[in-house]
Amino acid sequence: MKIQQLKYIWEVANHDLNISATAESLFTSQPGVSKQIRMLEDELDVQIFQRNGKHLTEITPAGQIIIDMAGDILDKVEAVKRVAEDFSNKRHGSLSIATTHTQARYVLPNIIQEFIKLYPDISLDMHQGTPVQISELASKGTVNFAIATEALELFDNLVMMPCYRWNRSVVVSHEHPLANETSLTLETLAEYPIVTYVFGFTGRSQLDQAFQKAGLSPKLVFTASDADVIKTYVKMNLGVGIVASMAYDSEIDKELVSIDASHLFEPSVTRIGFRRGIFLRAYMYEFIKLFAPHLTEEIIQKSMQTKTKQELEDIFKDIELPDY
Repeated sequence: MKIQQLKYIWEVANHDLNISATAESLFTSQPGVSKQIRMLEDELDVQIFQRNGKHLTEITPAGQIIIDMAGDILDKVEAVKRVAEDFSNKRHGSLSIATTHTQARYVLPNIIQEFIKLYPDISLDMHQGTPVQISELASKGTVNFAIATEALELFDNLVMMPCYRWNRSVVVSHEHPLANETSLTLETLAEYPIVTYVFGFTGRSQLDQAFQKAGLSPKLVFTASDADVIKTYVKMNLGVGIVASMAYDSEIDKELVSIDASHLFEPSVTRIGFRRGIFLRAYMYEFIKLFAPHLTEEIIQKSMQTKTKQELEDIFKDIELPDY
């Protein structure tokens, strides 16, 4: 049994059983991948994949267990490499992050700037996507860190630590009837067409819950994943915008008025996390601390040792999260 063979079956399982796509991602040949999988199956005397001719159709029950174990083994192999790197070359390496547009545009720039000052020889990669895509990238080990608010509970193999709370603001043009509103209510908001985030993005679930609890059905005329896009359509008077408060900049958004709506909606919590079992290098701890100062190395290590979400929540039950 070879590490390469375990990597092949793991990657095939995570490329929807597409050997061609797997071979391309691993910079190898399709026949080579197929041959190594066959050799592993012969050695183990068990079928990992069901086939229809040359095509893989599904993973067998035994195959699923083997693939899950292969993932754990590959994590440990990667951890061994990172331990060696951490001791041999402390200030060189790479860091990959998956996050949403809001985090990438409004929260991370100053943090990344500070991190690069501290570690100029670390290469940084940022992937933007939906919360589900972000969590999946971290779950598969494609990226080191996931930073998001929604959908993080979908993957049990992620350690997701709370970073900060945030809430929402209503944005309108200066000519809009709400521009001078001093006592905003959900009922008032529901009278106007609304422009906000796509479902599953940037705390949208709290927004929907607030209106439903009040028995209101607001008219959503336009939704987008990008706060800048939402503000563009608000400027066109398409509707009233509801965005994360961090997404409003008084200098850049001079054409708009921001109205605090934190009293109308439950706060959301942004989290940072990674796949269970990975080895964090020293500069990775530093990045987490820059993003969320209360996440000390001790707390991170305690979080890594938890086995359930309840155990993880217990670590943070007495920690007051900062507001962004």
